[in-house]
Amino acid sequence: MLRLNQLYKVFNEGTPDEKLALQNLQLELKKGEFLTVIGSNGAGKSTLMNMVAGKLLPDAGEVEIDGQNVSQVPEHVRSRMIGRVFQDPMAGTAPNMTIEENLAIAFGRTNTRGFGFGVTKKRKGFFKEKLESLHLGLEDRMNAKVGMLSGGERQALSLLMATFTEPKILLLDEHTAALDPSRAELVTQLTKKIVGQYQLTTLMVTHNMQQALDLGDSLIMMDKGKIIFEAGGVNKQKLTVEKLLQEFQRIKGEKMNNDRAVLI
Repeated sequence: MLRLNQLYKVFNEGTPDEKLALQNLQLELKKGEFLTVIGSNGAGKSTLMNMVAGKLLPDAGEVEIDGQNVSQVPEHVRSRMIGRVFQDPMAGTAPNMTIEENLAIAFGRTNTRGFGFGVTKKRKGFFKEKLESLHLGLEDRMNAKVGMLSGGERQALSLLMATFTEPKILLLDEHTAALDPSRAELVTQLTKKIVGQYQLTTLMVTHNMQQALDLGDSLIMMDKGKIIFEAGGVNKQKLTVEKLLQEFQRIKGEKMNNDRAVLI
């Protein structure tokens, strides 16, 4: 479903600020596969996500989604195939619009544009049904401005908006990092439920190593624009945070005392 072939990206080439962000990265996700990505700042995680989304275009290499080469397809066109949830609960929604208006915009992402009512009676029923699945009572507040929601409620809504049209690829960009522990756990459980229900091909970046182990079918660790470690299936199930730290130390030849040292 998603194939990244020899992706290469450099910023500020030929200047003192030159930075090699991705080094001939190779990655493939089958339909329905859930991959978690960890790594320190500057490892290339955000560049990877932006490359899949189309926000950045590769200097070399290819991005394929569902067998289609989209390497040079711009973000606004590619968005019909991709759902994305960002770290900031304020991103991904329109705060001055109501819940149902935000849902209508997300619903229209995959449809041909035209003139007509964005929120019809039929769609209201559909939106209410989807909101009920969150168990947050938002189905009774559909006319509330999204800017009035708490961070956890807003992030749950963003997750729903990114997934209820069943995108070919779901990108989760540290989507629980800005939430308090209880809300982060709520959104994590919703993620597990929604991804499983729709069998979405998912790429999730996280700074939380335990979360990376608890979610998904497989895991990769990045450093300096390369994949330096990967595990899937039974091998991933056997991993612990301590074993991941040991693996990072073995590969890098550096002693790390905790997961924060690896991930910040």
